[in-house]
Amino acid sequence: MYYDLHIHTNASDGEDAPETVILKAVEAGLSGLAITDHDTLAGLEPARHFIEENRLEIDLIPGIELNTDYDSDDLHILGYFINCSNGCLQNRLDDIRAQRYARAEKIIALLQDMGINITLAQVQATAQGKLIGRPHIARVLCGNGYANSQEEAFQRYIERGRPAYVPRYKFSPLEAIELIKQSGGIAVLAHPGLIKDRSKIYDSIKYGIEGLEVFYPEHTEAQVLEFANLAGEYNLLITGGSDYHGANSGASRGRLGLARVDKNIINRMKQYYREKKQKE
Repeated sequence: MYYDLHIHTNASDGEDAPETVILKAVEAGLSGLAITDHDTLAGLEPARHFIEENRLEIDLIPGIELNTDYDSDDLHILGYFINCSNGCLQNRLDDIRAQRYARAEKIIALLQDMGINITLAQVQATAQGKLIGRPHIARVLCGNGYANSQEEAFQRYIERGRPAYVPRYKFSPLEAIELIKQSGGIAVLAHPGLIKDRSKIYDSIKYGIEGLEVFYPEHTEAQVLEFANLAGEYNLLITGGSDYHGANSGASRGRLGLARVDKNIINRMKQYYREKKQKE
């Protein structure tokens, strides 16, 4: 009885359609999953419809991953049990989508100024959905022969400090946490082990984070223990997931179910969610 609570589809920067993700989760023997696309809910309805149409016995938790900037760190905030019809959330996601598009245009222009043959049309075709992100640009760079992997594309061209990096739109962790809560969801700090400045983990707790993603492919055993103890100290939920983006996304993000949580953790999350709903 295991769940993978961190999965991406091609509605954001994953490789697989929502329907394919569901089939892979079933094949992996999972009892449930959360689709947590970056800054969009577009993958949820196709996944839900596919489960119902095919009468599959798998539990789908509606989720999202909001990308935020905090000084020199990227903090990603996961939201679970999201109310997809929440107007405030939808409006903010529409704004983020427009700002993502504008950012992508600037990155592509910088790459072109460097003599790199890449176009917005190529990136849009790679993205498939309405949301454009740096991973889509990285895939085109690989396809056009400018890098051998997405990791190399980021390191050479588009990550922070590289020549074609463009700062993200302004979106703070505090706003992301509050937005998830306003939409009826549970706010969880994603992959805390990847955060360079550990004081920002404590800041996220101060801002009202409700859980920590303890189980994650790139966390060491020591980090898993550290974050589990931290969650216990502050009475936070424990979650975990593979951060699956597709089979071609590298060792850590290329295998659905690589990191997962058991039914006891899911039961605690659902109980916490029910208690939140009763207080509204």
